[in-house]
Amino acid sequence: MHFIKVPHTYAELVKKILLSHGAIDHTHAVEKDETHVYFPLATPKDAQDLQYPTIQREGRPLTPQTDLKGALAKKLTAQELELVKTAYDLVGDIAIIEIEKELQSKAKIIGETLLGLFPNINVVLQRGKHEGTFRTQNLLHLAGENRKETLHKENGVLIKLNVEEVYFSARLSTERKRIAGLVEPGEHILVCFSGCAPYPCVLAKHTRAETILGIEINPTGHAYGLENIKLNALKNVTLLNGDIRDLLPTMEESYDRVLMPLPKDAEQFLDVTLPHVLQNGTLHIYQFWQEKDIDQNTQALIAHINTLGYTAELLQTTLCGQHAPGTYRICLDLRIT
Repeated sequence: MHFIKVPHTYAELVKKILLSHGAIDHTHAVEKDETHVYFPLATPKDAQDLQYPTIQREGRPLTPQTDLKGALAKKLTAQELELVKTAYDLVGDIAIIEIEKELQSKAKIIGETLLGLFPNINVVLQRGKHEGTFRTQNLLHLAGENRKETLHKENGVLIKLNVEEVYFSARLSTERKRIAGLVEPGEHILVCFSGCAPYPCVLAKHTRAETILGIEINPTGHAYGLENIKLNALKNVTLLNGDIRDLLPTMEESYDRVLMPLPKDAEQFLDVTLPHVLQNGTLHIYQFWQEKDIDQNTQALIAHINTLGYTAELLQTTLCGQHAPGTYRICLDLRIT
């Protein structure tokens, strides 16, 4: 197999040149070491006008069934192929993929190609923007069965939902299991913004918590949450439908652990949430922050908690996945006194 050997410094530039000439062999993986990047060539002559050496090495074939760009190589131009985003969210048997606006006319082709690559995908939808109080998104059907309801399996539980009508992030599966690993036997737990109840389900399945209460404002999310509690035969979970700003002030209970998995504007609800955290209890609050701002923003959040009459001690900061370039979903574990 022929490769062109390019120093890291010039790899991106050479990649664009090779793509513009259709010179990259998309059936083999791009490889790299500490100093160079090795681009697989369709033919050795494809690199003859470049100043970098062409070498032979064994190469690592890409499985055609899992290489979206390879499958699209003969359907899109080199420039279009460069814009294809191969990452997607898989919720149950529904793949949700992002399509650049320049590729909108080829969205159906991309969706149908992705559908054909994986037998576990039965629906392909195009990602929209999360909007409104419920943080739901409009999803455009691209390929497969024309539906948006699915049954998702995660951490040993089943989660039924409509991906357009309910906010849900499959990327938080590991985070939900992490939180479960922190729970002590006999805890009383409050999950704010509980959605279709993924946190309550995972916590009930994997801990010996005494009680778990979830509160969700979206009536559709709440209805799915009730169904999921029955689906997983969970006995220690209670779900309420409503705004925590309205419900929590009417409640007297306090909790060992309170979760606020709303990464946008969760801090605006601390005034009604903190009174329900037991002395030395734990608060898990989620935020979307740029990595460079984490320390500064953490101190600002703790200072805000102080103004509300409470003291917060940072126990752990967890990066729960990248939200955008340089921006992460952050979970702060805080001890409240």
